[in-house]
Amino acid sequence: MPEFSEDRPGFLLYKREDIPLRPVNERIKDWKEIYRRLPEEKVRIQSERCMGCGVPFCHYGCPLGNHTPIVNRYYREGKIRGAIDLLHTANNFPEFTGLLCPALCEKSCVLGLNDNPVTIRQIELSVAEKAWEMGMVEPLPPVEELDKRVAVIGSGPSGLTVAQQLRRAGYRVTVFERADKPGGFLRYGIPDFKLEKHYLDRRLVQLEKEGVVFRNSINVGVDYDAIDLKKDFDAIVLACGSNKPRDLNIPGRDLKGIYFAAEFLSHANKVVSGKAKENPALSAKNKNVIVIGGGDTGNDCVSTAIRQGCKSVIQFELFPPPPESRPSDKPWPQFVRTLSKSISIEEGGVQVFRINTKRFIGNKKGEVISLVASRVTVVEEHGKPKLEEIPDSEMEFPADLVILALGFAGAEESNLIGELGLKLTPWGTVRVDEKGMTSVEGIFGTGDMVRGQSLIVWAIAEGRKVAHYVDRYLRGETELPNPLADYYVKSPFEI
Repeated sequence: MPEFSEDRPGFLLYKREDIPLRPVNERIKDWKEIYRRLPEEKVRIQSERCMGCGVPFCHYGCPLGNHTPIVNRYYREGKIRGAIDLLHTANNFPEFTGLLCPALCEKSCVLGLNDNPVTIRQIELSVAEKAWEMGMVEPLPPVEELDKRVAVIGSGPSGLTVAQQLRRAGYRVTVFERADKPGGFLRYGIPDFKLEKHYLDRRLVQLEKEGVVFRNSINVGVDYDAIDLKKDFDAIVLACGSNKPRDLNIPGRDLKGIYFAAEFLSHANKVVSGKAKENPALSAKNKNVIVIGGGDTGNDCVSTAIRQGCKSVIQFELFPPPPESRPSDKPWPQFVRTLSKSISIEEGGVQVFRINTKRFIGNKKGEVISLVASRVTVVEEHGKPKLEEIPDSEMEFPADLVILALGFAGAEESNLIGELGLKLTPWGTVRVDEKGMTSVEGIFGTGDMVRGQSLIVWAIAEGRKVAHYVDRYLRGETELPNPLADYYVKSPFEI
């Protein structure tokens, strides 16, 4: 193999090599991680493909502002301590993003102009895992204790980020979680084959050793009066997620056997962890399954149904498939979705595009047994695309289990929001100002609860931003970073 040097840069010598997947016939039989890690030497070679650009678009493409070129260089040189420390200056949980993020940085990689981009996400994950292996990821308790208390409601990625940032700044931080264990969507919404829970648990141990207090099985607004919460804490951060699922109000919706994706995935995760016994009604075993919704959550439902032993599983997507290559009207480095074979389809699921579910059909017991759907096409109306049903295109599909994976419509309606008197946006999210403060002074919002359903990288970035402003609110000044301060103005296009 040719050796990398300044005269022989890696991007000219080596091709992109993605993190490999376990064989399909092996991985669908268990709930273990789907990835097989590349040997360290091969990941190092991938890091040599980084061009060390003078204007690192990967850095600007990431909401966290990860220092990607320098991290790549440190990893290439074997400087794991330098690499992980630099990653942690921008990202509290690089292994989470290394496993779950769609890698906006790679979409912005300059090498992607005429070649495949650098495997930034894989390198980030390798740095994090090597650092854990070498004992370099340690608790960082505060140097100084402050006589201020902060409550964080919700323990998903954004809530955990806020908690860690503020605890390290010296605040006494308590995280309230209504589930029996912290982690939020990371624990009960993401299947183990994408995120084994030991990744989450070791970070929770780190936070506890830093002094973060977790109070589980407490539903604030029900078990803990929200008004008392305001009295007991100097600031409150709401990180409850976007949990109100979008429904499909069509004939037959009240039949048994139709569930929201969150309920289906949460139950599956609890069964895998040993926290619950399998509920036959929520299991796909020996059933014809229809998943309505073509996003990542829908994909997770398909793969989960396959592992549960379904008879068949079909995924419906209302819209047409994305283009196979970048459209000419969306030049690099704009983010663009292109057609690729998802892991769930590779595992045996069937995906149908341009299809609209019309009604569910049940038996005498009130159980769903099939559904009727029609084909749609895209037409232009007043210069805008519009979906239109194709006449005489109705089809009936057998369905013993239907999973609605249509996304989320904002924050869950709860006593918490009502008791605190919070204002909402027209989209059902909690209204905040540019500093993350809600309509009530001293109460902040972060993550999907504010932004709407989004990516883990945005959840962490929002958490760091809100921690910055909470610190400033309580002390009048702050040294905590805000990755989003210049996110929309730092683009090289505007310099």
